[in-house]
Amino acid sequence: MPTTPLTLCYHAVSDTWNRALAVPQARLLRQLRLFRALGFEGCGAADAIERRGRLLHVTFDDAFASIVPTLHELHRRGIPHSVYVCTRLADQGGAPLAIPELADEPPEELRTAGWDELRDLAERGTELYAHTVTHPHLTRLGDAELAAELQGSRERLEEELGKPCPLLAYPFGEHDARVRAAARRAGYVGAFALGRSGNADDPFAAPRVGIYRKDTLVRATAKTTTAIRRRFYSG
Repeated sequence: MPTTPLTLCYHAVSDTWNRALAVPQARLLRQLRLFRALGFEGCGAADAIERRGRLLHVTFDDAFASIVPTLHELHRRGIPHSVYVCTRLADQGGAPLAIPELADEPPEELRTAGWDELRDLAERGTELYAHTVTHPHLTRLGDAELAAELQGSRERLEEELGKPCPLLAYPFGEHDARVRAAARRAGYVGAFALGRSGNADDPFAAPRVGIYRKDTLVRATAKTTTAIRRRFYSG
């Protein structure tokens, strides 16, 4: 059976923010060097959903401003990657990600990238896609709110960047059949899930492996082996 591409999900990059979401830059770069040494070939986000093989794609949810220096390193090293943007935060010049789950965290660590930063990244080669308007729990929304979050983020990204936005990453990795159907109606052609919610046979539940601060090089390698990944999703 062909191997499902390995898609990694990072969030913030910080040496000082002692939070699960924040991976030190040196550790992240060591992890990516190892995966390339293990024979993974870098690919774009669409290929990570559509193709099979020993492929690697790197994603960053929430568009935290702290990832920008690391993305410049990925540009220099030729490592394909994509960033998933909450458009209302970008509209506010890169406002902090103010969600209840992060209510006690330092606002400076929660700052996101504004449109000027995002356009600069796109010009350098970063793929930018949707992460909804406000980062809600999509499965808890009514139909009208759900449609507004999905369609609104896609349209806003297309307006600001001047190119189609065909892909989505679900906030918190949460989705169900209703959310997946709404994403399709909103004009997406695929969407990334996270962890156990992934399904390699469904382009609207494309699997990703979350990498967090506790994931040392050994741990990150172990949790991304084909055998371990097949415990969580098909393919």
